[in-house]
Amino acid sequence: MSAVSTPDQQRELALQASEGTCPRCGAAREPDQEYCVECGLRLPPVKGRLPAFRRWWIRRFGWYPGDWAWLSLLTLLVAVAGAAAAIAVTQHRRAGRAATILTPTLTGHHRARPAPARTTTPVTTGGRTTTKAVTAPPPRPQVEAWPSGRNGWTIVLVSYPSVNGRPSAQQTAAKALHTHLPDVGILDSSDYASLQPGYLVVFTGIYGTQDAAENAVTTAHAAGFSGAYVCQVAR
Repeated sequence: MSAVSTPDQQRELALQASEGTCPRCGAAREPDQEYCVECGLRLPPVKGRLPAFRRWWIRRFGWYPGDWAWLSLLTLLVAVAGAAAAIAVTQHRRAGRAATILTPTLTGHHRARPAPARTTTPVTTGGRTTTKAVTAPPPRPQVEAWPSGRNGWTIVLVSYPSVNGRPSAQQTAAKALHTHLPDVGILDSSDYASLQPGYLVVFTGIYGTQDAAENAVTTAHAAGFSGAYVCQVAR
């Protein structure tokens, strides 16, 4: 097979992969097929306005964030507007009052984290100066790589074609981190014999047994990844 040499050819290949294969397991599909015959996933439609927009986007930019991105974007805009309104109301109510120091707390992930650093800050109230402990926020979680030489089980959130699929995979991983899913990462399926090659797999969790992964998959579903499923990762 000849190598893809032009951006237009790469975009057409990405378009064929997005509409001709299952996004979960990579099995081939027909245009009017509603469910994947291999894994049972409800397949994204290829007819209508949204699929037409999807094709335009891929031909224009070479990648696609996923149909869920537009609903997430709308939800984010509503949340930002609500937060801005709440901040404005709070600042108005607190006008003229003495400033207070808030100590933030953060819910933990499955992995143990180092204790946050504590510092003291002088506070002047009514002419008297006292000190109050302030907890520094812990470091933000990052997208991980699958541990080198490690075989195990994980929960696959979404798979994207390796050709021009990196931006979409990174956006999905960022969304998973935002929902506080543990051990979120991206791996190249071509590096593992247990996976179908040619995909960037966004995963959460690194487990030693299938049962442990099965017990955690409901957490991914509750976080908004309804198509998440358990998969073995082995070289």
